[in-house]
Amino acid sequence: MPPTDFWQFPAIDPVIFHIWGPLAIRWYGLAYIAGSLFAYWWGSRQARRSAHWNKEQFGDLLFWCFIGVILGGRVGYVLFYKFGQFIADPLFLFQVFDGGMSFHGGLLGVIIAIYAYARVKKRPLLQVGDFVAPLVPMGLLFGRLGNFMNGELWGRVTDVPWAIVFPSGGPVPRHPSQLYEALLEGLLLFILLWWFQQKPRGLGAISGLFLLGYGVARFTVEFFREPDAHLGVLSLGLSMGQWLSLPMIVIGAALMINATKKPQVQQP
Repeated sequence: MPPTDFWQFPAIDPVIFHIWGPLAIRWYGLAYIAGSLFAYWWGSRQARRSAHWNKEQFGDLLFWCFIGVILGGRVGYVLFYKFGQFIADPLFLFQVFDGGMSFHGGLLGVIIAIYAYARVKKRPLLQVGDFVAPLVPMGLLFGRLGNFMNGELWGRVTDVPWAIVFPSGGPVPRHPSQLYEALLEGLLLFILLWWFQQKPRGLGAISGLFLLGYGVARFTVEFFREPDAHLGVLSLGLSMGQWLSLPMIVIGAALMINATKKPQVQQP
């Protein structure tokens, strides 16, 4: 079937409007704002219903996590996907206006922020993790929609009826893998976590389910997503995203198994 029979994705400017100089509102930046606003609303809702948290404590925690996701996302992107460019030009790390964020790097940043917060506030680490985990998936949904609007991170070549021809992906139809990720890593994982936390669970169970659920979803979607051109597929035919997801699956499963041995408490 010729490419003209598929939907031609319009060339959408990633910049919605310019503010001043290099400062601009981008679709991806708007996605971060939407994800942050949802996290604040849902987290405030959880805090009002929790015996362990109040709104002020949650606001403090959210600030720590926000710094973690921004710094970790950028550093992770540079180290995991653009290390050669970073070695050639270390200042590339600070060229944030050109875009480039990594979820796995952002997750590591959030984990470090959660660990630091738990140590400073003298709270159980897994209790903090269980509170934060349900706040993340909808941010992933908005982020993947931002990728879709930018026409980036598209999927592999296919002839499925819903394939899309992306301007930056050549004249061939591709999987809209950004939407697959938005649905699996975002909406479906959020619903799963919301359902799971309705009953008392052992400490770490919700954190474990998030890591396991995201890892499985990302590992699966990577079979439909075009590997990064400068990396391609790595050993065993797996992409970088799949290799980074495997530890999440293992750690998530271990946390869930360990949680069954702990007293069940109402979450979050």
